[in-house]
Parts: sequence; C-alpha cells; structure tokens
Amino acid sequence: MTDQEIISIERACTRLVVDFAYFSDAQNYDALVLLFAENGSMTRPTGDPLIGRASILKSYRSRPSGRVTRHICTNIRIQVDSSDQARGLTYAVVYSANADDPTDAHFGVQADARRLVGEFEDEFVRTQEGWRFSARRARFVMHT
Repeated sequence: MTDQEIISIERACTRLVVDFAYFSDAQNYDALVLLFAENGSMTRPTGDPLIGRASILKSYRSRPSGRVTRHICTNIRIQVDSSDQARGLTYAVVYSANADDPTDAHFGVQADARRLVGEFEDEFVRTQEGWRFSARRARFVMHT
C-alpha cells in the first residue's frame, strides 16, 4: 500500500470513531448502527456482546431518553493491517447528566459527579458501504 492509501484508511476509520461519539451523544441511533458492518458487534463496558445492527439498535434505543452524554475522544490510534482491515484504540472521557434537572442559562445542566475514563478497542473492515466497525469493545479503566 502507498502512504496515501494508508492515510486514507486511517482517516476513514478515525471518522467512524468521531461519528460514533457524535451520534451516540445526539441519540441518533439509526445513524449510529450504520457505522457497523451488517454483522458487526459491540461489546458494552459490562461485557454484554451485541451482535448485528438490529441488536445494537435495540440496546441503544433502550437507553433513557432524558440522559445527556458527551464522549470526549482522544488519542485515536489506527493501525492499518491491509487494504481491507484495520484496528484502532481510542481513549474516551464520558460525562453524563439528567436532562430533566434544572439548567443554568449560561452553563447548561449540572453534570453527574462521576466521570468515566475508558477506551474503545476497534476492528474495522472495508465493506461495499465503505469502512465500518466489524467489532467495537468498550471498557472503563477509571472513574471519579
């Protein structure tokens, strides 16, 4: 592979990571599941595996609609294994709040005291739809 091909794959996979955080925080779960290959998997921090888009969508739709989250993702590192496969690791800090709590006109809703620091371990695959997650494993490594 050329350097340009590697950079292009890294960019496509990084975009998946960023889009996942965006769609999750926006509660746009229909768009979120399309980031996965049809038979892709998502393993939640609890260790529960979700296999396939339908299972992932069902799980995310069951989340409380009044929850506000923000995933701050950093240190996104993509390793290109071939022209059709790549791996990645991303660090994330997750903030959450209850949308029904009182808001401050300038500062929004009060965030929960607990902050979670975790990581996503990803496997990517090139599909006919473009690059997608073939497997995504989330885990927490610290909390406050």
